[in-house]
Amino acid sequence: MGDHITVRFDDNRAYVELNRPGKHNGLTLEMLRDLVDAARKVADYRTIRAVILTGKGPSFSSGLDISAASSNPLAIVREFLPRPLRGTNTFQEACWAWRRLDVPVIAAIHGRCFGGGLQIALAADFRIATPTTEFSVMEAAHGLVPDMTGPATLSQLIGIDQAKLLAMTADPIDTDYALRIGLITDIADDPARAAEALADRITARDRTAVAAAKHLFDHSWNRGSRATFAAERMAQLPLLLRKAMASSD
Repeated sequence: MGDHITVRFDDNRAYVELNRPGKHNGLTLEMLRDLVDAARKVADYRTIRAVILTGKGPSFSSGLDISAASSNPLAIVREFLPRPLRGTNTFQEACWAWRRLDVPVIAAIHGRCFGGGLQIALAADFRIATPTTEFSVMEAAHGLVPDMTGPATLSQLIGIDQAKLLAMTADPIDTDYALRIGLITDIADDPARAAEALADRITARDRTAVAAAKHLFDHSWNRGSRATFAAERMAQLPLLLRKAMASSD
């Protein structure tokens, strides 16, 4: 695993941290692959009862590092191809892998939570943010559509008009607004500590029941995520390739 995603195990918790603080945890292709590997690593530890996702430095994540990703168009295409059994590509699995886990995943968010960083947070089961966190479904600012499973997770959390508003404007929103529309779970001055407290409450319950509840809601809330992922890829790939070719000229 690379240097920009760290995984730490402590008792019955796994702590996964985005660790590229100088770039506000801007996501590279390597980081996305490492997030997939991190989720698999957590899944192998049967004693883990909760996962806490954080970002080191001033922000949770400013989203996909477009300049770094577009420097290698062939790598984008390779990572964009879906896995036949999973139905997700690397961009999508970096988020959806956390939904596949049997244990609750809590994102502790601060600073910027933009684009792909927001999609990772949305794939967690719970999101706790500082009062000053900023959020943006910012793909439209780059001539793209929301991806990385964002359409699927947004449809589970907020109304379709709000989802369209966020996606079409790419406007940043504050924490109060995010809480009001259901994008986040709670606000706390210290979201990491609040995440620990929530993990305490959940892990006090039966592990099997918690896992069953997670999968029950995830599998029944909205149907058709696989079809959504395919539609997402069809919309996004030509846009990404256009950006990559334009930057290489």
